[in-house]
Amino acid sequence: MEQNLDATAREGSPDPQLSSIARPGISEPTESYLPPHLRASVTAVPVTPGITSEAYDPEQSDRLADGATSPGYFSRKVVDHAIAASPPPLDPSSEGATPDNIAAGEEQGKEFNRRVSKAAMGLRAESMSEIRAISPGLELGGNIISATFNIPHSLKYRKGADWELRPRQGQSALFDAFSYLSSDEAPWNHTCVAWTGEIDFPLDILSPPGTPPASATHPRPLNVLSAPIPVDGSRAPPTPPLVDGLRIPREDMHRLEHQLSHDKRIKTVPVWLADDADGSDDGITLKDQTRWRRFAEHDLYTLFHYKQHEPTDGRAERTQWADYYRMNQKFANKILEIYKPGDIVIVHDYNLMLLPSMLRQRAPHMYISFFLHSPFPSSEFLRCLPRRKEVLEGVLGSNLVGFQSYSYSRHFSSCCTRILGFPSDTTGVDAYGSRVEVGVFPIGIDATKVTSLAWKDPVNEKYQALKKMYAGKKIIVGRDRLDSVRGVPQKLMAFERFLEMYPEWREKVVLVQVTSPTNNEAEKEDTENKIASRVNELVMKINGMYGSLGFSPVQHYSQYISQDEYFALLRAADIGLITSVRDGMNTTSLEYVVCQRESAGPLILSEFSGTAGSLKDAIHINPWDLTGVAEQINNALTMSEDRRQAMEQSLLAHVTSKNVQYWIAGFLRRLVNVLGSRKNVISTPLLDRATMLQRYTSAKKRLFMFDYDGTLTPIVREPSAAVPSERVITSLKALAADHRNAVWIISGRDQEFLSQHLGHISELGFSAEHGSFMRHPGTTTWENLAEKFDMGWQVEVMEVFQKYTDKVPGAFIERKRCALTWHYRLADPEQGLHMSRECQKELETTVGRKWDVEVMTGKANLEVRPTFINKGEIAKRLVTTYNQELRALNASAGDSGATKLEFVLCLGDDFTDEDMFRSLNVLSAPSDGQSEIESDNCFSVTVGASTKVTLARWHLLEPEDVVECVALLAGVGGGGGGAAGGALSMGEVNLAAMSVVADHIPK
Repeated sequence: MEQNLDATAREGSPDPQLSSIARPGISEPTESYLPPHLRASVTAVPVTPGITSEAYDPEQSDRLADGATSPGYFSRKVVDHAIAASPPPLDPSSEGATPDNIAAGEEQGKEFNRRVSKAAMGLRAESMSEIRAISPGLELGGNIISATFNIPHSLKYRKGADWELRPRQGQSALFDAFSYLSSDEAPWNHTCVAWTGEIDFPLDILSPPGTPPASATHPRPLNVLSAPIPVDGSRAPPTPPLVDGLRIPREDMHRLEHQLSHDKRIKTVPVWLADDADGSDDGITLKDQTRWRRFAEHDLYTLFHYKQHEPTDGRAERTQWADYYRMNQKFANKILEIYKPGDIVIVHDYNLMLLPSMLRQRAPHMYISFFLHSPFPSSEFLRCLPRRKEVLEGVLGSNLVGFQSYSYSRHFSSCCTRILGFPSDTTGVDAYGSRVEVGVFPIGIDATKVTSLAWKDPVNEKYQALKKMYAGKKIIVGRDRLDSVRGVPQKLMAFERFLEMYPEWREKVVLVQVTSPTNNEAEKEDTENKIASRVNELVMKINGMYGSLGFSPVQHYSQYISQDEYFALLRAADIGLITSVRDGMNTTSLEYVVCQRESAGPLILSEFSGTAGSLKDAIHINPWDLTGVAEQINNALTMSEDRRQAMEQSLLAHVTSKNVQYWIAGFLRRLVNVLGSRKNVISTPLLDRATMLQRYTSAKKRLFMFDYDGTLTPIVREPSAAVPSERVITSLKALAADHRNAVWIISGRDQEFLSQHLGHISELGFSAEHGSFMRHPGTTTWENLAEKFDMGWQVEVMEVFQKYTDKVPGAFIERKRCALTWHYRLADPEQGLHMSRECQKELETTVGRKWDVEVMTGKANLEVRPTFINKGEIAKRLVTTYNQELRALNASAGDSGATKLEFVLCLGDDFTDEDMFRSLNVLSAPSDGQSEIESDNCFSVTVGASTKVTLARWHLLEPEDVVECVALLAGVGGGGGGAAGGALSMGEVNLAAMSVVADHIPK
């Protein structure tokens, strides 16, 4: 009975028994019973005059009165390439394949490529005048300098001959972007600055069969025992030359530079990486070339992909960091050789993360952007990197930082806040008195180029061969590098689960998996063998369990394949399967979409790939969920034709419109907007330790001026607890022991505190209470500079301070001989800040008008002092005094040596130290061709918050950095002792700076 009722209901026929039951009639509801959004009287009223509700219906809005159609008000634009029919490849032996038909098919293919090219370019390219019009205040020169690690060519060298240039594998999207910027389609003049990479050099001597080609990476050793026996026994055999790297004469270096600078596709300036000892006027010797990529690939690449190495003793990491630092400095040197004001510099990827800051240090007004092509990790992972702070500070030298996906940009901003303490939001980071914008710019591919390559005759032949080989079977294609982040084992395990869950597909589906060797050195050393073994085990297991004598469900090819084979494989696929567990931007998925314009094979894409955020219509999977991946494979195989076509059209529309030209043009437009909105803002660059060390070593007379609290020691809640560390005392002793150095502590502290903690270093000079008292080096007496000044103002100030101390629990008064300070660092932060502003207003309107005193705000304190006494006057007094002594000494000795200080370093953290910076800026400014200090020899450095606007020329983040800089100049090692233990006794950052100055790692 129930089955009959169900059948009747499904067929739509009324049941006689049910129809005989009388039911009361239901009246039609009136409009008043409906909610407002369903009432015709509300929804029928057009918001815009002349636009009725039919305008919101795409079918109605696109149809004219006479039945013709036109684009409607809200109609969706259909991209030309999404509906273009592609010509099938014609087999010359097939029926109807006449020469005319074949020619017609070729013309149809050219027409399709033309449509894709037109759609891919989108809007016309902007002219240089239009770009300049976006921000008229910018002085854009029209030149772009792209800095990337590897040049677009693999090099083979033969002495005295032209270099052999071959296209470099990998990074095709980036090099296509460079080609576009270098073409006539773009309005820019483009130059690429990149390392030469490891250079192959075939030897002219005969080699035994099976000998691997020699290279600068692994030079072929010569075995003296294998030398041929001479015929003349009276003569000794010739001694074979020792192979110790690759020696390239200067003329061959110039030949390569000339070839690359005249390259029709991408104008390139090569960076030669070698120690100074390996180079000379007549050439350069390249040794162990892989050393320059080790830190980036061993530490950065692995950590960015959420992998960690086991802990080591750190010795290798120290030298790798020094090489990484030096390599970035060499890039900066090369860029500055060709840079002109108004040029835009774009730095690419994790190999050059220090470069933006290094460029900013030497050209503060440079327009710099940085783009990361790999993932960026969360702060929990990045904080595991020992050099995390330096890496972040390096990137923050940019005006704009670009990422592949939104999650990567949020991770970066969060790391800047959690690790460096810099304020940040979704759009940028406040750093060094300026703002670094952060944006998301998913990279694309050159759709026009892929289309032209994928339908060449050789590709058509291989496509037909693949279809014939796997006739009657569905083809799942995977093409990945053999490393731990591509998810090849996860893919094989998911395919095994699919065959287990869906037995009906056995012997009807084949997985063609191509794995090429990884290019990453760390992956080669650590995981390649392990992953390769795991992949081979899985392949044998699946083929053994689900295969037969005549069929293997997994076809695994562990090799490089040609470009033609690659595109033929993508075209022949019924499903594209990408299961990467951590990926920056997977261009295989984008190329697969273009190659599937005929077949519309579904794309299954890992949600952990950077491309997943762009290809929203692909089938997203979690590669760790094997059952879920198996279900989606079955879903893709059983998907209807209409749904597959709709998915392909949407994906193809995205890939061909958001292509690599769109990416680089959008990135540059955003950069111009950012520069235009902040053209008058100058950030304070990070202190260049290498330049400071170089100036220091070449100077004969030097002056140091250090603030104390917040500079040599961190700010603490209780002022009396701010005692100097042993490392500070050791570094100051070593620095002051050099007779060429004059070291002064200029602080707001009183004489008693400074004498107690640092007075035992007799070579130090002291200025206490912001310049009220001075103690010269070698003496123990204090000079009171304010003894003739009336101190009657202190009584009135004490009354005001005491009133606010009673109001604010935790506040207290510090009485000095020439100044009074009200501290609220132990009070509630909000109440203390509020009451300090009230107290400041009261003092400025009362005591400040009656007496010649100044009310100053500090870090959680308020201080009143005489106006004529400040740190700036002390700095001015010290510089002029030492210069006068130098002139008098030279005059008495009849010497024509230095007549002024050749190195001045001044560090402070709060606005009382701005007086010193102001004085030094005046003293270093040329006046009638004369100045007390040369500008390049004066290093004024502010310490602390990244957002501060300062008169200093340089910036350091925290007192720990100050101590490291003092230790660098004094030659104090990481353990607090001298540098007698060798280079490894120095801190890693200091070791890197020393390596830059020496151009090799010191021994």
